[in-house]
Amino acid sequence: MSEVAWQECINPACGAKVDVEDQSFACPKCGGLMDVKYEWKLIPVPKRMKEFANRWGQRNEPLNFSGVWRFRELLRFAPEKDMVTLGEGQTILQNARGLADYVDVEPHNIFLQYEGLNPSGSFKDNGMAGAFTHAKMVGAKKVACASTGNTSAAVALFASAAQMKAVVFIGSGKIAFGKLAQALDYGAKTIQIEGDFDVCMQRVQQVAGKLGLYMMNSINPFRLEGQKTIMYRVMEGLNWQVPDWIICPGGNLGNSSSFGKAFLELRKLKLIDRVPRLAVINAAGADTLYRLVEKEGMKWNDGACDPELEQRFFEQMDAEKRGAKTLASAIEINRPVNLPKCLRALAVCDGLVRTVSEEEILDAKAMVGRTGLGCEPASAASVAGLRQLRGEGIIGKNEKVVCILTGHALKDPNVTVDYHKEENLGAMEKYQRVGVKKVSFANRPVLVADDLEEIIKAVQE
Repeated sequence: MSEVAWQECINPACGAKVDVEDQSFACPKCGGLMDVKYEWKLIPVPKRMKEFANRWGQRNEPLNFSGVWRFRELLRFAPEKDMVTLGEGQTILQNARGLADYVDVEPHNIFLQYEGLNPSGSFKDNGMAGAFTHAKMVGAKKVACASTGNTSAAVALFASAAQMKAVVFIGSGKIAFGKLAQALDYGAKTIQIEGDFDVCMQRVQQVAGKLGLYMMNSINPFRLEGQKTIMYRVMEGLNWQVPDWIICPGGNLGNSSSFGKAFLELRKLKLIDRVPRLAVINAAGADTLYRLVEKEGMKWNDGACDPELEQRFFEQMDAEKRGAKTLASAIEINRPVNLPKCLRALAVCDGLVRTVSEEEILDAKAMVGRTGLGCEPASAASVAGLRQLRGEGIIGKNEKVVCILTGHALKDPNVTVDYHKEENLGAMEKYQRVGVKKVSFANRPVLVADDLEEIIKAVQE
């Protein structure tokens, strides 16, 4: 086993360890999730976070250009020769003053971390830099994932660049065309299964086990190592300061899990003296985390997460045939695989969970668009969540808040066009399915005859 890095069960009561090159991604003793762990005294970690900024100007060096590997001492599980990069992490932290009134926060305190600038258009590329690095390190040739869209796009892109074969599993009718187009265009074999993401997740694990495919979903702890760097770049954008709040959408819970691990490690290394609070926002139609945490009282409890409560919850979900239903397809997930890691993140960051309605998501998305940073629907859940938490008085008006925008607006353009163009969303089947009755910020196109005077009149109105 490597002295520098290894994999370890996240449950402290178990603590089983396996080699860094192990590809099972499940605890051999209890079957739980695994962490990537480090012997920090053997890694030359800088004394201050701002020392990482010295690499920012070395843009002709691929690893320093990468927004993931620029911080490689904080995820040093592989030698530099194996580190895979496509220039991911060239993202921005935008002070969104135009949203200040909408969310009722002081203009200088609202920030959007825009992950839509990644090569495949979503935050997943951060994780793929880590996962494909591990895949290369262990000699993998074929990779696989289940996906609601963004994962399949990122896996297909990185597999094409790494000359690996990719298989992506998607649910029937459960993927936005903008994301499906990427998977197809980048050459991945796309398997469309009659079922939702949870069915795809179960099947891809079974198939991967039988055929020896390398798993790229966020059950892979090396993927979450890449996603940690989103928080490093947030701090970089704030001149290496920690914000008061991080707010992110909650789907399979990989981001929230990785954020918690990032701050846990930074605090251990004394690179920060405090951690931010974390809010994870579910869509109301896909609210497993919210129900378990806020309604059932489920907690991390130092790894004793009450598996009996979880089992009862999912048995009742199955009995009621309660499927996830939301236009925010990226977070349309019933059974988040990273639930225990997210519970740990909530404990580390004194976190909470909220749900927002479809109308709140769509309206927040429209308002984000008016700031000049278009986002996919799931991204807007973070902004809708901030607005709700301000209304509850939980977040102070003068607190510094960062909302994570997970993906680009063109990931799901049909939702955007429908919102702005259709006058009666309530009559559309897909909107009826999730209970949308009205929208508040539609910017409808103006139809005029091919007549100069009429055109001038329309422009001036």
